[in-house]
Amino acid sequence: MQVPDSFIDENKLAPLRGFSKLTKDEKIERILSHYLADGDERDAVQTLIKSFWHRDESLQKIFDEFSENTISNFYFPFGVVPHFVLNNKSYCVPLVIEESSVVAACARSANFWQKRGGFFARIIDTEKIGQVHFEWFGDKEILINSFNEIKKFFFLHVSDHTANMEKRGGGVRTLELLDKTDLMPNYFQLKGTFETCDAMGANFINTVLEAWAKLLKEFFAEDLNIIMSILSNYTPNSRVEAWVECPVTDLDDPNLEMSGTEFAQKIIKAVTIAKVDVHRATTHNKGIFNGIDAVVMSTGNDFRAVEACGHTYASRTGQYQSLTHAELKDGVFKFWIDIPMSLGTVGGLTSLHPLSKLSLSLLKNPTASELMMIAASIGLAQNFGALRSLVTSGIQKGHMKMHLVNILNSLNATDAEKEMVKKHFTTKTVSFKDVRDYMQELRQYH
Repeated sequence: MQVPDSFIDENKLAPLRGFSKLTKDEKIERILSHYLADGDERDAVQTLIKSFWHRDESLQKIFDEFSENTISNFYFPFGVVPHFVLNNKSYCVPLVIEESSVVAACARSANFWQKRGGFFARIIDTEKIGQVHFEWFGDKEILINSFNEIKKFFFLHVSDHTANMEKRGGGVRTLELLDKTDLMPNYFQLKGTFETCDAMGANFINTVLEAWAKLLKEFFAEDLNIIMSILSNYTPNSRVEAWVECPVTDLDDPNLEMSGTEFAQKIIKAVTIAKVDVHRATTHNKGIFNGIDAVVMSTGNDFRAVEACGHTYASRTGQYQSLTHAELKDGVFKFWIDIPMSLGTVGGLTSLHPLSKLSLSLLKNPTASELMMIAASIGLAQNFGALRSLVTSGIQKGHMKMHLVNILNSLNATDAEKEMVKKHFTTKTVSFKDVRDYMQELRQYH
């Protein structure tokens, strides 16, 4: 059904005070009475909202408490790529995404490279960053010299917060004072680096930063103004590299209608275009994150933080460009990705959402570093699959074939009609118009 566009009563535009304290049923009733028409339409919307509630009330309570003002659940498909070979180990990789061609492309790439040795990955580092931003109104030299003398107290001051993390091999790595007055008047920064082991670490880092801010204020009460204390989602030193490689002759495929060398050269040129043209780079990297985000979401991690970090890294030279690279050297084709990300396998939704826990179980309960390698490799697989289509048959042939089911559902096709349409378009390019027209023909004569 379609929710009505505009049933807002102009007399009901006062703020909905105390909304967050209402029960879920009360929230729904308040929303419907303010924003939707009375009568059958309201009843239908209420039925729709409640139809997506989980039948298990205890599970639904968990979902309700993930966020604020929850009234229902929004479902996404949970798919898998079986037998994804990474570092000579087979994984069943869960993907949460609504774009069917992404899962198909990852699975095809997994199969393609499994026959050529599989994917490989390594962790470059797992360092996170946090900052205390503040203004200093006194003599710079006093601040700098004093900080060097009292720096050790900042580590001691947070020892209670860092003790458990240190037992696991993590904690605070470094702390430095940065003069940023060339960027903004009076602006200074405490910049800390952290190791958070299998946790993404946001709460740990922010707790330490706020403790440091409080200590700064105690040391320099009159000449200092704390602006804010917060981790950075840009973690250029928390990086992972993933790659595939094989003799270029192993790329020979009669179905491609080109030699392995020609295919490799076209892939390299496609990647080069994504390095020099920002319009192509944006779409190129979006495809990479199609794969990475799907893994990140399935494991209860923050895909928004991962994307923000990756896109910033793609711009580090001053021009936004491809996150993947390709070369043909000494008869060997290599395709790889170098990307920063921060993931966790403990804490947050990873231990609360039932399907996130299932995802980690399917992956044989990886460490955060292993999960980084899996996510990066899936991003590489998705990118290879997309480039392979682009430089050979074109993107639409495979994409629209995968999208055919969605088109048929939007046209309310019966099971019998779906089978006839799929058979008709086996060797034809799919478009919404062509499917709609063929459906009209079917219905006219059947």
